[in-house]
Amino acid sequence: MSARRNYADSHPILRVSAKRFAASPFLERYATDGAVFGVYNGRLYPLSLGDDPVEGYWRLRRQAALFDVPERPIQIAGRDAERLLDLVLTRDVRKLAPGRARYAIACNERGGILMDGVLMRFSADRFWYVLADGELLGWLEAHARGMDVAITDPGSWVAQVQGPAALAVLHDACDAGRPDPFAFFAVAEARMGGQTVVISRTGWSGELGFEVYTRPGVDGAALWDHLLAAGAPHGLAAQSLESLGIRRIEAGILDNGTDVDPSMTPFEAGLGRFVDLGKPDFLGRAALAGADRRPLLFGISSASALPVPGSEVRDADGVVGRVTAGAWSPFLERGIGYARMDRPREWAGAEVCLGEAGEPAELVALPFYDPERAIPRGAAP
Repeated sequence: MSARRNYADSHPILRVSAKRFAASPFLERYATDGAVFGVYNGRLYPLSLGDDPVEGYWRLRRQAALFDVPERPIQIAGRDAERLLDLVLTRDVRKLAPGRARYAIACNERGGILMDGVLMRFSADRFWYVLADGELLGWLEAHARGMDVAITDPGSWVAQVQGPAALAVLHDACDAGRPDPFAFFAVAEARMGGQTVVISRTGWSGELGFEVYTRPGVDGAALWDHLLAAGAPHGLAAQSLESLGIRRIEAGILDNGTDVDPSMTPFEAGLGRFVDLGKPDFLGRAALAGADRRPLLFGISSASALPVPGSEVRDADGVVGRVTAGAWSPFLERGIGYARMDRPREWAGAEVCLGEAGEPAELVALPFYDPERAIPRGAAP
């Protein structure tokens, strides 16, 4: 334990980076000489811990894995909190009950995706919106003028436990046992190892899982140790985000700023089901009401090649798209990724060529499997 704490305190890269980027309260529990870090949301996160991503992938699919993730919650509270969020987000926030969460998108006036994330409601006038990478605070503050609302940083850090054994881990990690009921996309406060945290039945893996959100004053290292101890009988181990990255592509989970950006509408990203045009008004509604509903983002699958981000997708007409993300799927035993196409067409099922080598590939609808999201809801894979 002390060796890892000394590493985090003395490593020159981490010490310099911490002055520019926030470092996780869990960092000292997993940082090693083989660790490689990235920056997301102004936070350091473990891209690699020197572990085997394929071995980690199968642990995620068969047991459970613990991840330090860099998503950042912001709090929106006050008498007009619901009003502000209903203006900024494409979902109907009025329908979100306390103790529940939902995926939600924020668009600009042109209908382009500014941000996506999970909106959690704690009470009639208090919400957390868990941000992907990017800036939204200024946008919220600009549109909150004249409203009785406070937009603040709750100082929360996020850990995810994902995998088939996740709910068993949750039961053993909660001092009073797992909340019951605790359905998919539920939110609650819980005590873990004597510390109060927020938990949600959500995740970024397409697997059964939950997330733990710290509160100010929580001892992150002690919480991390508590989760690992509770999960040990269920095969839980800490992992970098390499294995999570493979699984999220299989599950069709998109990354803001990489797979989607403000030049894309939710329809073009295949996320039109998260646009509630029945709402009287929200930012981007007029543009989205008249937008083309056909998607531009598809899965790409190849038995002989790994899709590399930025590589060209070609057919007989030439370049027709580019890869935004790629990985080797141990489960599907093939290279998979996302392809953003240049123009709308019935692309699903189309045979294309991938990269300069022209490797054969196929465009498919997302996700690659489990389209009903039965796995994260608790069904057998």
